[in-house]
Amino acid sequence: MEFNKMMLARSGAAALAITLASSAAYADTIRFGAVVPASGPFAEWGRANTVALKMLEKEVNDAGGINGEKLEISIYDDGAKPGQAASMIRKLTDDDKVLAIAGPATSSAAEVAFPLANQLGIVAVSQNSSKPGLAASNRPWAFRNTVDEAKLANVTLPWFVETYGVKKVAIIYDAKDATATAVGSSIFPKALEANGIDVVDGASPITFNTGDLDVSAQVTKIRAMAPDAVILSADYSQAITVLREMRRQGVKLPVLGSTQLISSAILAADPEIPVVAPTTFFAGLDTPAVQDFTAKLTPLLRAQKNLPDTIEPSQFDANIYEIMSLFVEAAKSAKITGKPEDLASDREKIRDYMASEHDFSGLGGKISFGEDGDAVKSFFIVEAKDGAWTAKDTACSAEGACSQ
Repeated sequence: MEFNKMMLARSGAAALAITLASSAAYADTIRFGAVVPASGPFAEWGRANTVALKMLEKEVNDAGGINGEKLEISIYDDGAKPGQAASMIRKLTDDDKVLAIAGPATSSAAEVAFPLANQLGIVAVSQNSSKPGLAASNRPWAFRNTVDEAKLANVTLPWFVETYGVKKVAIIYDAKDATATAVGSSIFPKALEANGIDVVDGASPITFNTGDLDVSAQVTKIRAMAPDAVILSADYSQAITVLREMRRQGVKLPVLGSTQLISSAILAADPEIPVVAPTTFFAGLDTPAVQDFTAKLTPLLRAQKNLPDTIEPSQFDANIYEIMSLFVEAAKSAKITGKPEDLASDREKIRDYMASEHDFSGLGGKISFGEDGDAVKSFFIVEAKDGAWTAKDTACSAEGACSQ
């Protein structure tokens, strides 16, 4: 009996110690969240995003944390599913009580998650989404560390047309993806018309659906129309199906797409087909910030068994790293404590910092956010050819100014 009493006393003391330790840890921790597509069609993006965030978390904590408190990043996988993304936003907000959220990645997920973030009063910043107007329609809590695809197309297309002597194009796009449909059915057709380029399938757009494994009929149509180039609007995981079929049918035409094409997977689809896309980050960019980031992250990415051993940091890894870095700077600047009783006001401080910051040094240059919630940042035109992404030595602004 005495032994049982002693054990009960010890277990009670242990439980109390654990409770006190947990409470102390909570008071000394600054929590942020992230929603990434670590499974499903964009798994490469989400898994690489996770590695980038864990790297940042370690860097911050090794340097003393945030105002002396530990940084903790809770990362959840939404599988690029809108409903799951919304559930993760709610879980991070209500259960994990994070201060702000990086993500979700896709425009389809952001269309559902952004309104919820507004309702809950928490900042959500997408690392990938670029469908026009998505952040603007969900102010003041929604932001995107991306540039509107229409602005990118208006600069990238003229360069593509001049470089490859394009006079007529065929457009093919994924009709089930929100960004791909917006870019393929509206953004590029308008830009092509403004540049006097004929769209050979304009009367009957060539489309396919997310998950289609056979696009031979679509590529056969493209070949029969004999365009000078192809506009391919789809995320990388779907675009590689089209590129492989183009290779099979011997359609060796230059391809232009949106930021959705930025992935190491594109490099292996057909090294002989030049693929052009805009990006706000390029691993080969010769600046100290980019080279340092790339040198640190590349070996961590390649050590992952579920990522290609040739992978290098992408625009989206840089974007989410910048988002979380902005959160960290906001917490430092506002002297946020992470105390539960200050949660609502601390979330507002993060929001206000994001809206007012105009001099943050991102990996590719200065970053600020416009009234529409989208990032104001420079971008680069890159080409995938012969198994490598190559920057065309051009830094551009959304207003159309490019410098060599």
